[in-house]
Amino acid sequence: MTSQAASTNARTGALMATGSMLSVQVGLALSLSLIDRIGVEGAAWLRLAWAGVILLILVRPRPSAFTRSAFFTCVALGIVTAGVTLLFMAAIARIPLGTASALEFLGPLGVAVLLGKGRQRFVWPAVAALGVILLTQPWAGTVDLVGVAFALAAAVCWACYILLTQRVGDAVEGINGLAVSMTVAGVFATLVVGHSVLPRVTPEILLIGIGLALLLPVVPFSLEMLSLRRLTTAAFGTLMALEPGFAMLIGFVVLHQVPGPAGLVGIAMVVAAGIGAARSGARTVPPVPAEVG
Repeated sequence: MTSQAASTNARTGALMATGSMLSVQVGLALSLSLIDRIGVEGAAWLRLAWAGVILLILVRPRPSAFTRSAFFTCVALGIVTAGVTLLFMAAIARIPLGTASALEFLGPLGVAVLLGKGRQRFVWPAVAALGVILLTQPWAGTVDLVGVAFALAAAVCWACYILLTQRVGDAVEGINGLAVSMTVAGVFATLVVGHSVLPRVTPEILLIGIGLALLLPVVPFSLEMLSLRRLTTAAFGTLMALEPGFAMLIGFVVLHQVPGPAGLVGIAMVVAAGIGAARSGARTVPPVPAEVG
């Protein structure tokens, strides 16, 4: 791949990842009224369940599109997708959102440090980590150890999600793999929390869930899979530091939450880290999905 092609690839991947993060935060902001009605676990379950149904209907993945290995990777991706969603929601029900966000970011940050190359494997993640700390200010408020455990478990799932999403994107053409993984995520979430949520669900809530599922996770997860075909996992993991910045921006516009001086400095730092990671994070060899006989 030429340097110009690599640069274009990196920019495209970064734009897709940015679009994904924006969609996630808008979806979360619009989910607040739903959370009040069916709880955080109910909102997470409804989005995952509808996302699985929507993608299964639209994509209609064929068995011939998968190797045996690719299919089971999709199943694993579905389980960690449900895990990161449910665990993070369980965490923010017990500890402040800033604390939970800072702890969860340890997942992609770990991917960036472990899989990066040269000095940049430490520089950009370090800048991003400091920016996230300033953004989220995890020292504010009391900390529940069970909530911390949930957030750390979500961080592990997020790291696995990044690695598995790239593997699925490389092995399966289009978003066939995502259709399977989201269906698995919806089924898994139903088995875990569905029994406690279903009695509270009304036809109106079901209809609201369709729109929210498109914003989160159908659109963002599709963009992330396409982004990881263009960026290294290390660059993508660092780029995810931009998400708390988007959360603050959406909070200001939609929820009228005004950031303080530390938050503004944090935004500047994560933006700088995200740009630095994306500029040097193009994959050198374009992925080619394996042919299935």
